[in-house]
Amino acid sequence: MKKWVVRFASLLVFNIVVLLIVGWLTPARVGWAALWAGIVLTALVIWIKPLVEKWFRSMAAKSANQRTKAGEKLVEFLLAFAVAFLVWIVTVVFTGVSIGGGIFGAFWGWVIPPVILLIGWAIYGAIDDRVESHAGTLYDKATGSKVGSTDAAAPPIPSPEASAGRRELNDGLTDEQRRMLDELGNG
Repeated sequence: MKKWVVRFASLLVFNIVVLLIVGWLTPARVGWAALWAGIVLTALVIWIKPLVEKWFRSMAAKSANQRTKAGEKLVEFLLAFAVAFLVWIVTVVFTGVSIGGGIFGAFWGWVIPPVILLIGWAIYGAIDDRVESHAGTLYDKATGSKVGSTDAAAPPIPSPEASAGRRELNDGLTDEQRRMLDELGNG
């Protein structure tokens, strides 16, 4: 349960920031709707986005052998953009976010935000482990749970196989070869 709460909360904060950036850089009006839109966007990213991506990828995989490497990269980008576009549409429909007026404003209010979402997802993907670790520590402090046990910092106890592998790296002999040499020396 803690893992989901921490993941949801850290992604929520990140998504609210991304939505505020969308409101700042595009004709889309986010404003105070950023909180509710962030909740909807976070739920979509955690539970719906992976399913839609899987469905789109399975459709694209049928023709993958007919594409070049450049074509495959283009299809991957278009799939990611399509997923971001669908997530943006659902976010706009179910929240107070509105798209700017006019023909050009509406066009840029629909096209640029999914690109910003893609960039945000890439950034979050690069830093998510650190963000969730920090959020987990804050969660532990807030709930009064044990914070950062020292066991996590201690090196793990090596398994017998790992110890044997380390010894073999030192002299190039397996445990069995080492035993045989010891028996020859004692005999």
